[in-house]
Amino acid sequence: MAKGARSRKMTVALPASLVDKLRILARTKRVQSANAAVRETVERYIVDLEREDFRRAMEIAASDPEFLRDVETVEYDFRHADRESAEMIPQ
Repeated sequence: MAKGARSRKMTVALPASLVDKLRILARTKRVQSANAAVRETVERYIVDLEREDFRRAMEIAASDPEFLRDVETVEYDFRHADRESAEMIPQ
């Protein structure tokens, strides 16, 4: 969670076996707390979904002729800056 981000409580239902395992992990200090473990897991899950959405959007864009023309135009317009930058990278 981002520093300074506000938290809101939410009730969720988990299988008893998962709750028991989370409590054991928290008690043995394998995780900061059961709440932190759930929060971090949900954050990773959302990031994974957003990455998949982005991948799909790029897949669609890769077959969009107008998008591809725009990419070519930008590559052409920035060719000098790209070359200068490439020359600055040590071999």
